[in-house]
Amino acid sequence: MTDAARWKATVHVGGLSHMATSRHVLDAFIPFGEIVEVQVPKNDAPNSTEPHRGFAYVEYEDVADAKEAIDNMDQAEFFGKILRCSQAKAPKSADEGLGSKTAVWEQEGWLAKNTAEDSNGISGEEPPPTDMTGPDPMQGLEGLDVAGPKQA
Repeated sequence: MTDAARWKATVHVGGLSHMATSRHVLDAFIPFGEIVEVQVPKNDAPNSTEPHRGFAYVEYEDVADAKEAIDNMDQAEFFGKILRCSQAKAPKSADEGLGSKTAVWEQEGWLAKNTAEDSNGISGEEPPPTDMTGPDPMQGLEGLDVAGPKQA
């Protein structure tokens, strides 16, 4: 299964009670299909008394099972808290997009995607016309020497 397909088959479970364990999450989500893996990320703070960060990822074998789990478990009560279930999003690479330490035009593929060059190497944009047609915007201002309305 490709990474994109894996993320489509993964459910993000937010609002998880700190009393809930990965086994509890597995037991709650197993009725909707075959589960590949349940991840409950541990708390990174060294002095924290909380066992995990309050969310989990449940990866199913099939995308349809993940959608069914989302439909049934979103806004459900679990250990006294309301769950927020949605399709998981793939993590962003630290080397791409906003927030990266590399200039966007130096990122791989950016120039190919954002420049439209024809066979002559000239961009596909039209230069502004040099021939200005229409009324002169400065016409009628010759006699003014002070900015603002005319003095009465």
